[in-house]
Amino acid sequence: MIIMNVKLNNLCAFKDFHINFSYPKKILNSTIENEFLPDFPNFRYRKVNILIGTNASGKTSLGKMFKTIFSFIRRKELVNITDSIADVEKESYFLIDFIPDKTHLCRVEVNIPPKGDEEYSIDRCKISIKWVKIKKEDSYERCAKKIDLGKEVKELNGLGGLEKFSKAVGFGWYFIYPFSISSNIKIGDLENARYLKILKNTLTTLDNSIVDVIRVKDIDNTYAIVMDNKKLIIQEGELLDPNNILSSGTKAGIYIADLLTSIIEHKNGFYYCDEMFSYIHSDIERVMLSVMISKLKEGEQLFFTTHNLDIVDMNLPKHAFWFMKKANNGGNISIACESASSKLKKTTDSVRNALENDVFTAAPRLELLYDLEDID
Repeated sequence: MIIMNVKLNNLCAFKDFHINFSYPKKILNSTIENEFLPDFPNFRYRKVNILIGTNASGKTSLGKMFKTIFSFIRRKELVNITDSIADVEKESYFLIDFIPDKTHLCRVEVNIPPKGDEEYSIDRCKISIKWVKIKKEDSYERCAKKIDLGKEVKELNGLGGLEKFSKAVGFGWYFIYPFSISSNIKIGDLENARYLKILKNTLTTLDNSIVDVIRVKDIDNTYAIVMDNKKLIIQEGELLDPNNILSSGTKAGIYIADLLTSIIEHKNGFYYCDEMFSYIHSDIERVMLSVMISKLKEGEQLFFTTHNLDIVDMNLPKHAFWFMKKANNGGNISIACESASSKLKKTTDSVRNALENDVFTAAPRLELLYDLEDID
């Protein structure tokens, strides 16, 4: 599952929003391997997308919109989209170009009319689905132009067309957010030796009072997180009473281990990790991200949001970095997203220097906080 292009309007704070995940030319000696569609070397896509921005800049909202659109395509769920509409008196719109199967570029375009006196209904939406088969020499741009011009295109429309399309295509996704962490912490399949090792290595890195994760003898489906002076019981996949013992970072580590297992086992193909490292040391975040990137295979895609500016010092191509910001123009609030490669054209250009000089105008406004020093 690969996203190539997205347009959003009147959804959350996305107004005439556009983001494209192709890139124009092959990069020699890139640290990210195989950033092209398998068997189609000209069909280049951004395999790793690191979204950086201040609080409320739209990083989580973008992930939620992706997830909502996927659910609409797969399950015809409109309610989460209509719940995201900013102004019910205006038309809302989304377009997504994506590759579900490594051989076709698909475009789903949906117009949602203003609410008016009627309730939102999928029957009132204008739904267009088009797709083309990717040929050996094709790039994304060439395939997108075919769709634009209606050349070599297959097409379905309306709810009936969406139902046929959703049955015909299959794709997976994995989203993880900080609010996934609740008091009832769920553990993955500990019978999976690979997951057990990943969980053990993650937890013992995050908390040096944890020494092991073991099976509890003579009790079915029961494991224990072994600490210096205590055992935390995992029964039927649920961690019992973790709240007064595990730190926020260690709890997050349980979910990160599940994500990493999914990537290593190639379960989903599309991964969106949203600010799961807020309570985790910067060096650990960088290493975990590096491992995730190394384990992505051809035809997969990772989105990773962070506040950690040390991430830009990783040896990654410039086009992997995105800077998100929310503008407030006289009460008109909108989200924008800019690729580092849009302004940093030379190989010697530094993403770190660009950040420090606020080239992307994505730095937090600190002057109002400094103003507090003048309070008596």
